[in-house]
Amino acid sequence: MTLNFERAITGNMRIHVLPTDRFKTFAISVYIGQSLGEQVVTPTALTPFVLRRGTKRLPETQQFREYLDELYGAGFGFDIYKRGDNQLVQFRMDMINERFVSSSDSLLRRAIDFMSDVITKPAIENNHFRDKYVSAEKMTLQKKIEAIVNDKMRYAAERCMEIMNDGTPYRLHQLGKIADIASITSVSLYEGYRKWLQEAPIDIYVVGETTLDEVKTLVEEAFQIDRQACSSYSSLSSKPVTRDTKTVVEKMDVGQGKLNLGLWSNVTYADEGYAAALMYNGILGGYTHSKLFTNVREKASLAYYAASRFDGHKGIIAIQSGIEIQNYEKAVTIIREQIEAMKQGVISEAEIEQTRAMLGNHLRELQDSAYELISLDFNAVLSGKERTIQSLLQEIDEIDLSAIRQVAEQVQLDTIYFLRDKGGV
Repeated sequence: MTLNFERAITGNMRIHVLPTDRFKTFAISVYIGQSLGEQVVTPTALTPFVLRRGTKRLPETQQFREYLDELYGAGFGFDIYKRGDNQLVQFRMDMINERFVSSSDSLLRRAIDFMSDVITKPAIENNHFRDKYVSAEKMTLQKKIEAIVNDKMRYAAERCMEIMNDGTPYRLHQLGKIADIASITSVSLYEGYRKWLQEAPIDIYVVGETTLDEVKTLVEEAFQIDRQACSSYSSLSSKPVTRDTKTVVEKMDVGQGKLNLGLWSNVTYADEGYAAALMYNGILGGYTHSKLFTNVREKASLAYYAASRFDGHKGIIAIQSGIEIQNYEKAVTIIREQIEAMKQGVISEAEIEQTRAMLGNHLRELQDSAYELISLDFNAVLSGKERTIQSLLQEIDEIDLSAIRQVAEQVQLDTIYFLRDKGGV
């Protein structure tokens, strides 16, 4: 049976509700976003770390955690994403349906009240965030950014994207920059937070045994925010300017080389060719039967790993591989050959059918997770293009060699980034 989100707007916030009895819990997500910007990216990344420390009603972190335990072990957390040229903070909460526990209260009401308290009624002192929380969470954020540098696979992937998108907002990491952390104060962070809450697009999602009317009423009662407008996200990134492939080699203390390539697909989530781009990426490097895995890793034994990832919100295909440093030239040559083979339509029926099956299985599995359903639907908010699992499955079933080749012919290799040891030439 097809499941569809029902929608409303209240208090200049968008509400999306999926009424279903498939899950024993209520899944609640609140997305707050803004355009990636040099001045705001680091303070915005820091904000949810501070908000999770305490609320006006539960100002001590210990009280905050104990209250979640009282709510039958409710789960609460947040994530910070980059989607297209937007930085997004997603607050998440998992709450058991009261039908399955001995509670006379509406646990959905208590969950939405708690979520509102976290987001809109933080623990403050002297009209700003608590100094001790801000100081502690500045260290937390710094350690998280430092962890990226220490994980050389992640670092190489991020550097490749930074170089590829030099001069554009997308070069910024969603967690911000270490250099900007020290100057953030409790006062400046609180002022930025108040502006963010008033102006940023806010989308509230609920999946579970409820109705749109019930959720709308609960949100209206809980979220009392003075908001200026119901903001929307800017459309997905424009097509890149064609340029010669850029090669950058960096040296660090590494034992294994990290070879990353950035390609423009010239297809985004809202485009007609999106399903074909998913198929293209799957055949190129998305799975263990893909060309990169088979030819670079298995046949040539040049890579410890070789895979590709498609970012539909930016239209980028990122290739990642770990290689012996002396195999750089050979690996680049074979990877380029796979990209060219795709352009020439050298794709077997088996590759197409295996990829179709893998994508289909993945999409069907999304239906088993409330948060995956939310995430997929939120793509429509970001892109302006609504896609359901059913519609995507149907599109993928109809993709043939010519549609995949049409994507392949548009793909441009933009950046080659190689992270190697300090010893070599």
